[in-house]
Amino acid sequence: MEAKRNVIEMKLPAQAEYVSLIRLTLSGVFSRAGASYEDIEDAKIAVSEVVTNAVKHAYKEEEIDPSIYLCFEIYDDKIRVVISVQGKSFDYEEKKKELGPYSENENIDFLREGGLGLFLIESLMDEVKVNKDNGVTISMIKYIKKEQVHNNGERVEIN
Repeated sequence: MEAKRNVIEMKLPAQAEYVSLIRLTLSGVFSRAGASYEDIEDAKIAVSEVVTNAVKHAYKEEEIDPSIYLCFEIYDDKIRVVISVQGKSFDYEEKKKELGPYSENENIDFLREGGLGLFLIESLMDEVKVNKDNGVTISMIKYIKKEQVHNNGERVEIN
């Protein structure tokens, strides 16, 4: 069993203006853990998509505590990002089936609206799990690729 090195937890209002704070926090956490620039950028896009969807869809005005719960679990070889909201849920697998896959040959001008975020999240993160028992909890894992710089300036990634 792998031991966690660090756990960072945050509770934020489910408001659009906090998405940038979450992105900044993610950058710091991933950078400190040794993630590559590409992995940091991929994770920022995926997490931003999840949080933006939570802000738009999870809560209605009459909700008492519209909050986003965010947790970073830092391991030696990966970072798990867990985002939870207590608001309205949706059927992740059903939504994926309903929308169907996107094709490389599809004209971008005619892409159907909605569902592209789900595709992005799964494409950018290494593992994605959705739990809908009490609200929605999305767990995403990004495996960390450590970078080394050789004397000649050439960069290589090692796992």
